[in-house]
Amino acid sequence: MSKSIDQFIEQGKKTIETELETILEGKNIPKNLYDSISYSLFAGGKRLRPILLLASFNTFSSHTKKVLKTAIALEMIHTYSLIHDDLPAMDDDDYRRGKLTNHRKFDEATAILAGDALLTYSFEIVAEDDELTDKEKTYIIQSLAKVSGPEGMVAGQILDIEGETKSVSLTELEKIHELKTGKLIMFAIVAGAYLGEASTEQQKHLRKFAYYLGLIFQVQDDILDVIGDPEKLGKPVGSDIENEKSTYPNLLGLDGAKAQKKKYEEEAIKSLQAANADDSYLLELLRYFSQRDH
Repeated sequence: MSKSIDQFIEQGKKTIETELETILEGKNIPKNLYDSISYSLFAGGKRLRPILLLASFNTFSSHTKKVLKTAIALEMIHTYSLIHDDLPAMDDDDYRRGKLTNHRKFDEATAILAGDALLTYSFEIVAEDDELTDKEKTYIIQSLAKVSGPEGMVAGQILDIEGETKSVSLTELEKIHELKTGKLIMFAIVAGAYLGEASTEQQKHLRKFAYYLGLIFQVQDDILDVIGDPEKLGKPVGSDIENEKSTYPNLLGLDGAKAQKKKYEEEAIKSLQAANADDSYLLELLRYFSQRDH
């Protein structure tokens, strides 16, 4: 690893932002829709999912250009999910990353259509990627659709909604977040390894690593909603309690949530070691996810 993790993240973020700008340039999109899409895409996101994909790929290959459009497609799907999550029918949030949410900045119909556009455009980007073989395109499109759809992120979203105002067990909570948050993270790790030509055995261990990484990300998210700094988060804290959401602190208490996160970290590191990938940015990103403050 020639760079610090902060340098790697910063460089990865710049690379993703440049590629996003390039892909959107010259597209024949109605102005209001274009403005709405751009507003959320460039609202100050951390780009952690595409950066994870780059880190996983770079563990096995240095030809970063090969995964850029896949990383962009992943970020577009993540952004679409945030736009829709914020809608009045879902989480009904007014702010994200310190800015008005998309439907507050524009209107509900425009926000819905911006999300729809990002979701569908992501698959077009992969299908037209000259860096990928037809076999690789099929794998990426099928995998991305599966983790985003009714057995993946969308499944997690409906289970999350159904979990409001009622008690759930730790197993049920893990299932919600494996789907809602973890599936896109798993795609980032496994697709990066696949395109980097990691062995089938390595991909298997990295899939397990990604499972625990997704849970670590969510536990920390839940913890920050209790004790985080609203200025750093770009939104008020305490919304989970207000919305009666099932969270790790609500279920286990704050100390219990931190202890559970530690268990996930230990399992994630074991899986990374089994994949012979612990001498990589993936280990540093695990620590970054666990200790982030926004």
